[in-house]
Amino acid sequence: MDIEFSLALPRDAIGIPMVRRVLGDAMRSLNVSEACISDMLLAVSEACSNAVRHGGPANRYEVTASIGSGRCDVRVVDNGVGIPSMPLTFPPPDTENGRGLLIMRSVVDEISFGITPGRGTTVHLRKTLAWEETANRRSRELAAV
Repeated sequence: MDIEFSLALPRDAIGIPMVRRVLGDAMRSLNVSEACISDMLLAVSEACSNAVRHGGPANRYEVTASIGSGRCDVRVVDNGVGIPSMPLTFPPPDTENGRGLLIMRSVVDEISFGITPGRGTTVHLRKTLAWEETANRRSRELAAV
């Protein structure tokens, strides 16, 4: 079974839990392992946080996801100024910001960026799915919307 969805969200942190809920429920409905779901939700949360923080002047950002063929692909698209490059190391421990890109890179199999200066950034996250053991499979109950 394949699942695809697209969300257009206000550039406000209030939409991030919604993205996490929709993506997490979709992955759980396919019996993806909780560890795999957690990794993907962390990476997507970081990408969405960056879109909220740096995605101006637009009022919205978009998240598209495709789950199937043994992998999860998520794209987070904003209309900000774009990121200059991927940092090679973590910032010093006393720095408040700057870890998101490295966190994303550490929990997904592939990360890429489409950057058009002055027109936005697309963050593409891809992870190969791991499945729940048969004995641990959850019922396919989804959250009420």
